[in-house]
Amino acid sequence: MYGFKTTRRNLIGGGAGATLVAASGAGVLTAFDLAVSPNGGTAYAQTPTTVATNDWREEYAYTLGVQAYVYAFPLTYLSKLRYEWTNVPDSSFYASLNHFHHKKVLANHINYTSGGSPNQDTLYSWGWLDLRQGPVALTHPDMGDRYFTFEIADMFSDNFAYVGKRTTGGAAGAFAILPPGWSGSLPPDIKSSFQSPTRFALVFGRTLVNDEADVAAVNKLQDQYRMIPLALWGQLDPQIPEGRDVFKPYDTANDPLGDWRTINRAWAENPLPKDRDADLVRLFGEIGIGPAFTAESIDKLPEPTRQGLARAAATARPMLNAMLATGAYKSKMVNDWMYPPKTFGSAGLYGDFIVRAAGQCLGGIISNDPDEAVYLFTFSDVQGQPLVGGRRYSMQFKADNLPPVNEFWSVTMYGPDNNFVPTDTMRYAIGDRTAGLTKGADGSLTIYIQPDAPSDPSERANWLPSPAQGAFHLALRTYVPKQPIIDQVWVPPAVTPA
Repeated sequence: MYGFKTTRRNLIGGGAGATLVAASGAGVLTAFDLAVSPNGGTAYAQTPTTVATNDWREEYAYTLGVQAYVYAFPLTYLSKLRYEWTNVPDSSFYASLNHFHHKKVLANHINYTSGGSPNQDTLYSWGWLDLRQGPVALTHPDMGDRYFTFEIADMFSDNFAYVGKRTTGGAAGAFAILPPGWSGSLPPDIKSSFQSPTRFALVFGRTLVNDEADVAAVNKLQDQYRMIPLALWGQLDPQIPEGRDVFKPYDTANDPLGDWRTINRAWAENPLPKDRDADLVRLFGEIGIGPAFTAESIDKLPEPTRQGLARAAATARPMLNAMLATGAYKSKMVNDWMYPPKTFGSAGLYGDFIVRAAGQCLGGIISNDPDEAVYLFTFSDVQGQPLVGGRRYSMQFKADNLPPVNEFWSVTMYGPDNNFVPTDTMRYAIGDRTAGLTKGADGSLTIYIQPDAPSDPSERANWLPSPAQGAFHLALRTYVPKQPIIDQVWVPPAVTPA
């Protein structure tokens, strides 16, 4: 996924829902007017003016600013979500700092329409960690043999820790998340600790649900997930304070420099270790962007630099949207399935900043490392034709070619809005835990992808309902994949027209 070819067509009315008026003459930008993107993007607006671009400071701020925006994009995007999820009650998730918001029911096409490709495998538990006052302990009860994971990422969207079945086991435990540079002592009943690179971190928990009858059991486990500040550790029933004191991202609808103000403030609040990308941080500092600056610093920059930064934000954000929408950037294509880039989940640690911005963060908020889960997507059949409703397809796993995983796998159906395709059956996915799956005499497993139920009753358990019309796409999720998937050498079966 996440490919983008830079062309004038991409920038003018591209997939990001944005409009950029191109240069009308050499070195002259006439105007820009960017609307809210369908991916939850930021709105920009500026009164049309003619801006001379023959000042080297403007061109330098523009060219370097595009790279700075790509590098720092998670800071503006996660700051927006952090504010909404802690201060806007009707947002998708809502909880104060160091508290979880749990999804208590499986998503379906009726109760969830916010996009983002929800799954039918797990219930979610989200929470923002505030480490400004010291370590916070993440605790969970005994999970038995049930799959669960807490993915923990910094404010640049890179994962730095996992707590869960794969990494720390299923026994009840407490795990300390430490602020940057913290070196104190921990209570003996803290199993282990992880140091966050930033003062805020995002925890994304997933707990396996076998079926609807299993939801109540998972809810009881979720109710026991806690984030307890170390200062309250040892209390019988610690009451975690309500905390919502995070800044609101700056206005971009009326201020073309709003994202830069947000980036500077969030970066100063969440500086990375000094040796992390030090040359880039120094370089971006030449145009007033980085952890050494404030939101107000933007106002003190030379006007040509400010103009260049405004143009950079107006160019970079729709570019990221288009990269996400068009796919294939650094992805491996196999039978028209797209493997995500191998750096996914911690792309910034590999210097892969464009993947971090467009795919990992904009596409997933935070994304799993390949060791935990790999998601493959397809939008077309074996002939390279787009998947469309009203047609019949199948995909057949040979007996020796089922997805090689240590936990489980599933194939999920989505519409163009990245929501479940509405269906009276309320079935949106098929996987290795689907009841009643039938296999062929040779041990193969065929999934029937079509709007109507198969005429053969023995095939109906293997039916994945598709829409009667319109485009759709599929996600193949593999949880705790084995090495052939991690190495991207396993070949999934192509989707074949019937």
